[in-house]
Formats: sequence, C-alpha cells, structure tokens
Amino acid sequence: MRYVAPQTLDEAVGAYAAAGSAARILAGGTDLLVQMRSGAVQPGLIVDIKKVAELTAVEELSDGGFRIGAAVPGAVLAEHPRFKQIWPGVLEAVNLIGSTQVQGRASAGGNLCNASPAGDSVPAMIAAGAVVTVQGPDGRRELKVEDVPAAPGRTNLKPGEILVSFTLPPRPPGASDAYLRMIPRTEMDIAVVGCGVSLTLKDGVCTHARVGLGAVAPTALLVGPAAQALIGSRLHDAALTAAANACRAACRPIDDKRGTIGYRTQIAGVLLKRTAKIAAERAQGK
Repeated sequence: MRYVAPQTLDEAVGAYAAAGSAARILAGGTDLLVQMRSGAVQPGLIVDIKKVAELTAVEELSDGGFRIGAAVPGAVLAEHPRFKQIWPGVLEAVNLIGSTQVQGRASAGGNLCNASPAGDSVPAMIAAGAVVTVQGPDGRRELKVEDVPAAPGRTNLKPGEILVSFTLPPRPPGASDAYLRMIPRTEMDIAVVGCGVSLTLKDGVCTHARVGLGAVAPTALLVGPAAQALIGSRLHDAALTAAANACRAACRPIDDKRGTIGYRTQIAGVLLKRTAKIAAERAQGK
C-alpha cells in the first residue's frame, strides 16, 4: 500500500484517478481506518487530502453564504466565530459525528462520501440547501447534497472525482435551522432516524422550508411535501402534523437491531415536529 499527501488539488486528483478503484481518499480517516482494520477495504493507494488548502478552509462569502472545505474537521468548524450563529443545525449535525476526540479529524465531506444512510451531517446539509463542488479528470462540477449518495456505501461521484467543498446559501432575516436524531444510547451511536429542518419566518409565517431525513431509506432524503406543508403556515399543530405525515410517507426503512420499520416511520414524524419547533424558535431569536 502506498500513501501520498499532495499539496494541491490537481495533484490529488491526478494520483487518485491514476490509481482507479485501488485508491481511497483520506479526509479524516475515521471511517476509512475502521474499514481497513476490519478488512472491508484494502486500498493500494491512500490519498491524504488534508494538506490541500482549499479542502481545509472555512470561508464566509461576500453574499453571506459559506464555503466549507470537504476535509474541514468538525472541531474546526465549531470554532468559527460566525458559522454557529448562521447555521446552528448544520453544526449540531456535524458535531454528532463521533466523540470529542474524533471531532478533531472527522469531516462532513467524509461523512457524505461514506454514503451511510445514517450519516448525521447529510440530512442537515440537505435541509440547508447545500451544494457540493467536486473535481475530477474532466474538471469541476456541482451537485446538490441530496444527489451525491446513490446507495449505502456508494455515491454518484464519477471515477477520479474528489469532493472539494460545500457551499451553503446566504440566510435572510428570520431564518434558522436545527437537527435532531434518535439513538438508542445517549452518545456515540448511529441514528435510528435523523431530521434536519431549515426555515424562514416572516411576521410569524413560514415563507421557506426544507426538510432532510436520514436513516429511513437507502439514502438521506429531501422531503419536499413536508416542507410544503410548513410553507404558508404559522407552524400550528395542523401544519406540523401534515409535515410529520409527509415525512412518514417518505420513509422506506429497514428492520434492524436499532429499530423496526414501524418504529422508524413513527419517529420520523415525531422528530419533524420537534426539529421544526426548534428551528422556528431560533428564527425568532429565542
């Protein structure tokens, strides 16, 4: 096995593409190293991208949006002076990836490309309307976060492509977000269900919303009908119930040791109501 740590993105893409299916990207390594130790993967080449400046930067854009490098650790994102104010739900989700120690390495980019249906940061990024930039042998392109996962353990990135960054849009006044998950234990477990909600309120009325669900289907979901149920409402019980029902209708979960199909489906609606209320309180400055 070979290990390289390129200084530039072009070098990283070149090495990764040349090695083909034998190569693996090392962003934080918190998934990759576990997979290697278990024998699930045996890469011929590891491309460490943490020395590429663009992939480890957090940038507040001139329009008020943010660009987050794919290899930015959760601990670094948490230290940004303004990100938590603008995107508290995204930060909540990113900071649920592993323990405090793991946070020094684990990244949202690795969490997305690992393509687990239960990845915590993914529903929150979907709710945020995040767009990813990827670069490969044929140049750069952009994808919506919800379009990156293809199936458990597989993404829609083309051969040789590397995830570069997430771009989060600017936020108008009265906008905020939240993320909640259900887990069997209090910490350090995989989500039974994860729910991200981002919304905008004007004079108490929801004018924009996005809802992301995780661990209830082969990939994390954008639940458009749930968002539509919230838009135009004052988030009263009827609207929240309609949105919760839309989340349940979108679920295609499995039975496993963490939860049954029925349990996961029920919890998806419960979490939608709780998460939307938190996002609304934040949007109102509470």
